[in-house]
Amino acid sequence: METLELTIGQLLFVVLVSPLFKGIYDNLKAKIEGRIGPPVLQPYYELFKLFRKESLVPHGGGLLFRLSPYAAMAIYTLIALIIPVVVPVPIYFTASGDFLAGAILFSSAAFIKAIGASSSGSNYVALGVSRIFSFAFMSEATLITVFFSVSLLTGTNNPYVTNAFLVNNPGSILTLPHIFGTVSFAMLFLYEAGKLPAESHGRGELSMIESSVNYEYSGRLLAINKWSSYIKQYLLGSVLLNVFLFPWFLSHSNLFFDMAIMFAKWMLLILVMLIIDTSLSKLRLFKIVDYLGTAFTFSVLFLIYSEVIV
Repeated sequence: METLELTIGQLLFVVLVSPLFKGIYDNLKAKIEGRIGPPVLQPYYELFKLFRKESLVPHGGGLLFRLSPYAAMAIYTLIALIIPVVVPVPIYFTASGDFLAGAILFSSAAFIKAIGASSSGSNYVALGVSRIFSFAFMSEATLITVFFSVSLLTGTNNPYVTNAFLVNNPGSILTLPHIFGTVSFAMLFLYEAGKLPAESHGRGELSMIESSVNYEYSGRLLAINKWSSYIKQYLLGSVLLNVFLFPWFLSHSNLFFDMAIMFAKWMLLILVMLIIDTSLSKLRLFKIVDYLGTAFTFSVLFLIYSEVIV
């Protein structure tokens, strides 16, 4: 019964609270820029409004267009049950995958969303998706390499065992391999979240990357797509926090304590993202490959040093 409660609690926290961090980030960023900004609960207002609207399917958009948002949402929900994003102990479905499976699931969900959006036949979507695939080969390679290297370093591909290893061996956080892995995954997270000089929603050229996937969607389908993006951002950020930066302080039995700790960790992560996003000028689109290339280089160094140490 305790495992069931932890499973349901972790799943509900990820699904229901992930939009809140987006709202907090947007609100704080607006205040830093001297604007009033949207309310913290704005993502929930938008989702509620979209769920009440009719979903319009463009001419040519078939079954794949309709089902891809639900498929991506289901994949991200499954990932929320595999990796330690709230509680540090295994829960139901944890044994269904490991680090490598999580990386493949992340890539699969992104691929499904992109292919589903492309089936609409929109030229704008085709341009954005082509850019997504142009950069995905580097970002996905970085994700898989980092997770594979973590398995070598800790001697296991189970994310919960990895979290326990880092908690019990705090000195490993300061080793060179772990630092390489942390830098690599942090760069990847900031790119995927669109919070770094790789994308700016204020300029048409750069905003075609993520917004193009949602361009032809409306109503309930658009709400599902946005919601799954919030969940994806929370999952990647929580892996960065619980596996690379701050694996400590989580309880093995107190679910509400773990929720409070994760909220505090995310507030710190949001602060770091705000500093980066508001203090660095945006890069041009062609610099994204250089940026992801640097992240991939750190992941390869992480892999090499992990193999040497093991």
